[in-house]
Amino acid sequence: MIHYQLRCAAGHEFEGWFRNSTAFDDQAARGLLSCPQCGASDVVRALMAPSVVTAPSRAPQAARPSSGSGEVPASGHAAGPIPDALLAALQRLRREVETNAEHVGDSFADEALRMHRKEADERAIYGSMSDEQREALEDEGVPFQSIPWVARSDG
Repeated sequence: MIHYQLRCAAGHEFEGWFRNSTAFDDQAARGLLSCPQCGASDVVRALMAPSVVTAPSRAPQAARPSSGSGEVPASGHAAGPIPDALLAALQRLRREVETNAEHVGDSFADEALRMHRKEADERAIYGSMSDEQREALEDEGVPFQSIPWVARSDG
């Protein structure tokens, strides 16, 4: 999924999530997007601050781990502390993923592509990938989901 900051013709800004940039372009061209404040369908991508990564990450599925403070790092999309109820839900989600999926580490993109091409058995997996690998999976049409990877509730 791709997160965009959007702006309508009236200048209202809001967020949108899309499968990839082509999905945004298609929906915008067909007039399927509208401003939640005024209903305008003339919607464009607003300027967003880039995410700068200074060191390689080893976090699962391109989500960066929290420092344990309840905040998603600068590379995530949250601005500030995560509300307690949301943090608890994300910790439960992490526990479910770790319990029910296979950790494939840095091989996530390769393994997801192999499953998509029917070269490997389908199963639940999680791991990490680079931005380039993310784009390659999106271009190939491989379904995947990124989740905020917060600190464990027991850790």
